[in-house]
Amino acid sequence: MSAQEYGKGPRIVAGVDGSSSSMSALSWAIRQAGLTGSAVDAVITWQYPAAGVGFGWAPTVSDQGYDFREIAEKVLTDAISSTLDPASDVSVRAHVLQGNPAQVLIEAAAGADLLVVGSRGHGGFAEALLGSVSQHCVQHAACPVVIIRDQVPR
Repeated sequence: MSAQEYGKGPRIVAGVDGSSSSMSALSWAIRQAGLTGSAVDAVITWQYPAAGVGFGWAPTVSDQGYDFREIAEKVLTDAISSTLDPASDVSVRAHVLQGNPAQVLIEAAAGADLLVVGSRGHGGFAEALLGSVSQHCVQHAACPVVIIRDQVPR
């Protein structure tokens, strides 16, 4: 999806994967959008597991019956509905895109005013301070990147 397809005007891109850190990032992005008059493009990505894809084969549903796009749509819809106050005037647009999360977010943030991601999502080590996707975004995004750490219970 090109930057032109996201619409005109100030916008904040928020990466969502359903993790608590990404939920915090979406919430922060919505609050910031309210302060700046921006729209929020909430982006979730999905891809087929590497083991399930053969050369030249692109299934729409895996042999286990999983529809990865449908699962991603539900995660994003639930994230937006649980984060966005119904009385809010912030426009939040949902984007479900196939591909590598880091690369998709970099492309989605082209022309954006801000990219907001959680410090770490579902992959990697639980003890990591910064996930590979957020680190890649910081290094390669053409706009400022805000990384939101999840609250650690004490």
